[in-house]
Amino acid sequence: MEPMSGFRLALSRVVDVRPAEVRALLWSFAYFFCLLAAYYVLRPVRDEMGLAGGIKNLPWLFTATFVVMLAVMPLFGAVVARVPRQRFIPLVYHFFTANILIFWLLLTFKVAMLDTARVFFVWISVFNLFAVSVFWSFMADLYQSEQGKRLFGFIAAGGSAGALLGPLIAAGLAEPIGRANLLLIAALLLEMAVLCAMRLESAAVLPKSVIKGGSTSAQTMPSDSGVGGSGIAGLMMVLRSPYLAGIALWVALLSLAGTFLYFQQANIVAALSDDPNRRTAIFARIDLAVSLVTIIVQFTVTGKIIRRFGAGPATAFLPLVFAAGFLALALTPMLWVVIAFQATQRAANFAISNPARELLFTALDRAEKYKAKYVIDNVVFRGGDAASGWLFHVLRGLGMELGAIALATVPVALAWVALALALGRGHERRANNPPSSTTPEL
Repeated sequence: MEPMSGFRLALSRVVDVRPAEVRALLWSFAYFFCLLAAYYVLRPVRDEMGLAGGIKNLPWLFTATFVVMLAVMPLFGAVVARVPRQRFIPLVYHFFTANILIFWLLLTFKVAMLDTARVFFVWISVFNLFAVSVFWSFMADLYQSEQGKRLFGFIAAGGSAGALLGPLIAAGLAEPIGRANLLLIAALLLEMAVLCAMRLESAAVLPKSVIKGGSTSAQTMPSDSGVGGSGIAGLMMVLRSPYLAGIALWVALLSLAGTFLYFQQANIVAALSDDPNRRTAIFARIDLAVSLVTIIVQFTVTGKIIRRFGAGPATAFLPLVFAAGFLALALTPMLWVVIAFQATQRAANFAISNPARELLFTALDRAEKYKAKYVIDNVVFRGGDAASGWLFHVLRGLGMELGAIALATVPVALAWVALALALGRGHERRANNPPSSTTPEL
């Protein structure tokens, strides 16, 4: 047996992949691996800088992030409308690499450190959602719904593997080389992600018979033109479509729940140490623990769960975890409960609910996959962060304890479960009756 044939046989035991899909699948895996490795090298630096800027200023930083996302929305829409995908995606990541190098200079030469810390916190919060949203828009553009059910769990595992490597690098090197030099490693990994994206463009050719019977002639996703439309078309799409509005509400509820936990984590770590390099290493170890659990689940059960139960129940899994976690926090508002809750919900999100949520976008037309998805993943999410941050701040200012806040969040999480199930039913209807598009899909 040829080595490649043996490799494909081994791969097929992990993921339900067709022979013609293998190259595209592996480049997708590698692309997400490098992208999240870059981010998770930067994430502990971000979290430490959030503390350096002052915990009381976190709501302001969340608000600034939302304002930046809102300001970028028409520019992003205009670029996507006019620039071909094969040029647009490298352009986005090269821009972020240049930003990372500028921050490296500022940190290395200790230029306005407090202001740099605050700007970096906002920037990486934008970078995270923006870069990952572009990745998943690309995936939704390449793969149809049936493929997504089989392959998105494995592709997401590539990101989790990168999320495993990133904290290992940050935890191991933050103190020996200093947090500033971690940025150079992140920049290199981001450029490797660009290389993978470009190779994926050439690998993204599959026979029509992979998805539906009939001719075996090949088709490829056109990437030599923009999607057209105006710069704010994505916002109008979300406002006019109950399906897109439902996804936006799902994301807003995720932001609310996640923000409340993030503020607790920030207070806990701030009390542990005043050393910025040590705090960076602590955040990296938390990320490492989450990534270990996530990647095991994604490689073993994610694809099976999504294929067996569909997008709705899979997206409902995370709200169930939040409902149980907030109930536990209300009954036992202790440090170890917060840490266990944070690790469990992030693993549930990355391993199961996030790949399922990305599957919801495969049933959209191409313009919606880029423009509406940007609005949902970036503007709605960061707007939810800002609103949730201020809400938490107000509740604490009124003297409300963590246990009471957690208990009040439980019914919200249960309503979130019902929304997820409804979105799953909507996805199945759309997948069975796909929207017309002027550009054929992979």
